Amino acid sequence: MSVPQPPEPIPGARLLFSLDAAVSHLNHGSFGAVPIGVQRAQQRLRDEVEANPLRFFTVGLTERITHTRRHLATFLGADPDGTALVPNATTGVAVVLQSMGLRPGDEVLTTEHGYGAVDLSIARECRRTGAVTRALQVPLAATDEEILQIVRAGLRPGRTRLLVVDQLTSPTARLLPVAAIVGVAREHGVPVLVDAAHAPGMLPATVAGIGADFWVGNLHKWAYAARGTAVLVVSPAWRDRIEPLVVSWEQEAGFPGHVEWQATMDYTGWLAAPVGLFTLRSLGLDRVRAHNAALAAYGQRVVGDALGVPPADLPDPGGPGVAMRIVPLPPGVATSLDAARALRARIADRLATEVAVNAWGGRGWLRVSGQVYNRAEEYERLAVRLPALLARA
Repeated sequence: MSVPQPPEPIPGARLLFSLDAAVSHLNHGSFGAVPIGVQRAQQRLRDEVEANPLRFFTVGLTERITHTRRHLATFLGADPDGTALVPNATTGVAVVLQSMGLRPGDEVLTTEHGYGAVDLSIARECRRTGAVTRALQVPLAATDEEILQIVRAGLRPGRTRLLVVDQLTSPTARLLPVAAIVGVAREHGVPVLVDAAHAPGMLPATVAGIGADFWVGNLHKWAYAARGTAVLVVSPAWRDRIEPLVVSWEQEAGFPGHVEWQATMDYTGWLAAPVGLFTLRSLGLDRVRAHNAALAAYGQRVVGDALGVPPADLPDPGGPGVAMRIVPLPPGVATSLDAARALRARIADRLATEVAVNAWGGRGWLRVSGQVYNRAEEYERLAVRLPALLARA
């Protein structure tokens, strides 16, 4: 099987970011990278705040937030009136969980591919309410039809109050058939929360096309927004039941305003988010998506080859366009959360390379991302140096 070829770099794209050139930043999926234009737009907004804080917060701010929300919702294919800006996807999940009215005997169903912080949020809400949580085992190589069968068999109508499923999983970089999963759950009367933390900017699927009861996504990863910019999208049937985590002056306005308004929070990142979308469109949305996915696939292959992983054993993301890929680490390496964090730090310190390392399914996995500021030689350099570091570990 031939090695996939890296894509041609997008001219000038690397100069749009202020990343340290001495470090290979191969982990865009964790915290993203903010283009310089977005940084400057946000700083201008911060300057506006500090020039007259009272005026900024009391004259037209809710209208500016609404305008921004409509712009972002349109990009995502979501109903602007059912979309609320939130600091991150995890916050959106927490809003949904505490609005569900869970009671003893209720169940929140997830998969083993869920994001750790979301799992912790679910566990806390279950402890608080007396509900329980259960995770479905979904094999990494399961087909879409097999995943649907697992979900269908795992639902417990009358007891399962919420199904939480990832659109693109964080620890395993696997694209799940969320629209079809929503259809299966709807047949059984179970609402679905889609954790789409990595979807905005990377994946072309629209929120409306998925049809979930709740959908949360970060724009500060693949849509070039400032960190702290995400959306919670709620279907019409649930909007009147949504309650914010913190009550403030827009409480009587209802959703989405009462979720968005958090008093003296820094709103400048939200207001600058359209500049990120402008940057993305200027580079060419389809061009960026194709470039990033091809580069991540190339990185997975060269690192996998260096670690002696046969191409057939490199996990497939489950669909085109995925700009994150994982590589299995040798047996016994990074098999716990603490060990994974320690290995990630060693790679960063000794190889000047930022990657993600996760423990999942009893073994360690290295995750690389592809972004317009990356080059093929960065993955090649990691492939050359990583085996020796793992051998010493």
